[in-house]
Amino acid sequence: MSQFPDQNHLASWAGVCPGSNETTGKNKNGGITHGNKYLRSLLVESGWAASRTKNTYMSAKYKCLAGRRGKKKAIIALGHKILIATYSILRDKVQFKELGEDHLNNYRKDRLIAYYQKQLEKLTAA
Repeated sequence: MSQFPDQNHLASWAGVCPGSNETTGKNKNGGITHGNKYLRSLLVESGWAASRTKNTYMSAKYKCLAGRRGKKKAIIALGHKILIATYSILRDKVQFKELGEDHLNNYRKDRLIAYYQKQLEKLTAA
């Protein structure tokens, strides 16, 4: 993994890095970039397989993304997540830790609680 300085370079080389087109201060989605078509197709297949698992973080992430972005874009995003996780596991030599289906819900809940507490503090201070 020393070929790539960080996970973003690997994702760009694989072709699952989201493109970014910015002009006059407006950001436009550019889709995925060109890259290694064999690795990208492997990541897409892995994304489809991960989306069909039960009670896992990847399946919950797929459901969350597919509702907003569509199935195919969600699969590319899942492939990107798989690649980033693989890079981290191989670089740091650690075991894979499944976060679970409830990780996204708990993360959102914690952020919402912190947001509303801050809003409440602003209202009581004024």
